[in-house]
Amino acid sequence: MIHEDIAEFAAALPRMGSILGLDLGTKTIGVAGSDMLRSVASPILTIKRTKFTADAEALFKIVAERETCAIILGLPRNMDGSEGPRAQSTRAFARNIARMCELPIGYWDERLSTVAAERAMLEADLSRAKRAERIDNVAASFILQGALDRLANLRG
Repeated sequence: MIHEDIAEFAAALPRMGSILGLDLGTKTIGVAGSDMLRSVASPILTIKRTKFTADAEALFKIVAERETCAIILGLPRNMDGSEGPRAQSTRAFARNIARMCELPIGYWDERLSTVAAERAMLEADLSRAKRAERIDNVAASFILQGALDRLANLRG
């Protein structure tokens, strides 16, 4: 089920379990995962997109391996908060995934996640090639960590 509100998403979660964070691009899907206690997000991998069924298959393989209990998708809003074609594409992806699984799906505003990921990798002195290779899953970890921090706040 898809949850627009992070508090609704939080209410749908079991007490423990890993959450996957996704940074959906047109050519790739950055994937990050949390620990079972949902305190730390870590980059996992980047899926090269082909067609939806293959993308979903790769994603569900990770879901099974990591005992995932929910998915957070970065929602790319414009800086003024409005939603453009990329946000609509992300929502369509979420609807298609929701038809294939029972996991709670939520959204997290990803406006500055790629910028933050790029900055962190520059500070780590990664080469341009390494940054290009890792940007999507590092951005996914920024998206997921933001959501994890908010979920921890909601738990009090």
